[in-house]
Amino acid sequence: MSRIGKKPVEIPSGVDVKLQGMAIKVKGPKGELDWSHPEGVTVSLRDKEIVVERADDSKKNRALHGLTRNLIANMVNGVTSGYQRVLDIVGVGYRAQVQGGKINLTLGYSHPVEFHLPAGITAAVDQKQTQITLTGIDKQKIGQVAADLRALRSPDAYKGKGIRYSGQRLKLKVGKTGKK
Repeated sequence: MSRIGKKPVEIPSGVDVKLQGMAIKVKGPKGELDWSHPEGVTVSLRDKEIVVERADDSKKNRALHGLTRNLIANMVNGVTSGYQRVLDIVGVGYRAQVQGGKINLTLGYSHPVEFHLPAGITAAVDQKQTQITLTGIDKQKIGQVAADLRALRSPDAYKGKGIRYSGQRLKLKVGKTGKK
């Protein structure tokens, strides 16, 4: 049995969970999320807890058991406290500005880059314009937006210039040595 899958997901006060067939709707103080769980896995409500069980011990259902439980736990956590991802911009002249639902980035290209934020994701930039903070209730969507932003100018291997996740450690390569 999956160690993660057999743990029930506790429903905190202020969170409403509805099960309609394969669909799960979680509503909380920060917003509402819905998701359809895969076949081979059953989800039920018992005493302010969400219990996930699998139909049989096939390899596919064993893999989906823990995944389904974690995705539901992420939904419950998202509507109660939300998620946040911080990106650092490193490089001379590299900066970001938030204007409405888009981020304007100067990343060393010959033109500024405009990045449109999807619905449900908000961004904030610090005073120095070198740190972007993404917030929202959907963990997967925040991670995808952060990855898309990082892909605009990923950190280079020699100087480390570019967009990186906050706290990410880079191993820089040594450049060529000059003739002596």
